Amino acid sequence: MVFEKAEIKVEKEKEFSELRAVIARAFANSTEKFLHQVQRKGLRIRRFEEILAARVFEAIDATLLKSKVAAKGLYDALPLPDQGQMREFYLSELEQISVPLRHKFHKLYQYY
Repeated sequence: MVFEKAEIKVEKEKEFSELRAVIARAFANSTEKFLHQVQRKGLRIRRFEEILAARVFEAIDATLLKSKVAAKGLYDALPLPDQGQMREFYLSELEQISVPLRHKFHKLYQYY
């Protein structure tokens, strides 16, 4: 039996797409810069809401900064099911980070 991910319809497609693009750009273009900002602010990498509140994405994404829309504002505009999908997308992007970068920023990944 093959596992198939259940598709949940996104309610606020515009906000969802914008925030998804911000996260995708952060991991595609400036992963190390993103990790450095998270580390500099003393955050844990898997605490998505705290990263949004600390405006980490605004610090590394010129497109988001120019739009004058906060990543947290986009996230807060989403209903709970969409927020859950966004957290899942963010965490799946984290899993794609290369092993050497994970070792370099190992303190971000620690649990305590």
